Amino acid sequence: MNVRAALENKLLSLLKEGVTPDVITFAGNGEPTMHPEFEVIVDDTVELRNIYFPDAKISVLTNGMHLERGKVLDALKKVENPILKLDSAFDKTAKLINRPNSHIYRVAKQVENYKRFQGNFILQTMFIRGEFEGEVIDNTTEEEISAWLELVRELKPREVMIYTIDRETPVKTLEKVPLGDLLKIADRVGKLGIKTNVAG
Repeated sequence: MNVRAALENKLLSLLKEGVTPDVITFAGNGEPTMHPEFEVIVDDTVELRNIYFPDAKISVLTNGMHLERGKVLDALKKVENPILKLDSAFDKTAKLINRPNSHIYRVAKQVENYKRFQGNFILQTMFIRGEFEGEVIDNTTEEEISAWLELVRELKPREVMIYTIDRETPVKTLEKVPLGDLLKIADRVGKLGIKTNVAG
């Protein structure tokens, strides 16, 4: 069954049950923008949403690695909530956390691509501490947070989502960052005049 048909079936069943979704979200295992028909899927989703649940928002969680493809950027601009990931201002830390497949991954390039949204996006950052394969990972140090805040100031997203790992990971040496620490980071974002959403 194709994505459009599957989505329409789901929306029809929700309608029959009297359930009204607030948001239709693309996330899950893998990067949604890698789908070869991503732009078509977004167009279909917008069309079906407008028919069945016109007040529902559409969200896409993305690592932003495919924004070089113009059609991906155009598609993401059609949804209410493009949620773009940026876990560090430093290449080394970002690569440790995200393990990007691309050897040419650079935070600076991600930032330039994110600027193409002109602030109309949500920035999502996962804060984490621990060790992986003998390397220390901690994007909550003052150096990390200060540099990250500078990028937030530069990008001016309409909202910042801050979170940490919420379930056990295959890597036992990674730690959840306490809610109190996340709230302190959120307070600093708030001082930039940007709304924050914290999940601890």
